Amino acid sequence: MPSISEDMARESLFEDTTSLLRYLYADLTRISEVASEDIQLHSADRNLSSPPKPPIKGVRAVQAHENALVEATGGSLVMDVESISANEHFGTVLGTLRARRHGVADLAVPFCGVWRFDCGKAIEHWENAKNPADFESWLKNGECEQ
Repeated sequence: MPSISEDMARESLFEDTTSLLRYLYADLTRISEVASEDIQLHSADRNLSSPPKPPIKGVRAVQAHENALVEATGGSLVMDVESISANEHFGTVLGTLRARRHGVADLAVPFCGVWRFDCGKAIEHWENAKNPADFESWLKNGECEQ
């Protein structure tokens, strides 16, 4: 458990939500450091099934989702951020999700993350990818139309 001084130091990292998002996208496994306990995440693959997948609810479940995403790429996942636009209520992050695995073509999928904030914490997140099926296909077969 972090000490009070560690908590204060972490809070000082985030002058605003743009700083928070920059910190998070450098390492998605930091989600529990910036999210509220009751965060909801709408996964990029939410519409690939019928009926659509419900949101992932709660910081522990969202943390597990992000950890699984990183682990599925063998730790090679990079969120290559091109731009961030945010205020105290909402944020968007544009970029390219990149990953590599031995013996298969590198993955590069454009993304747009949409965020909602309250009291400086992330309370809702929508993952959006140009083609969310590409990531799943790449994980299973090493193939991606891109």
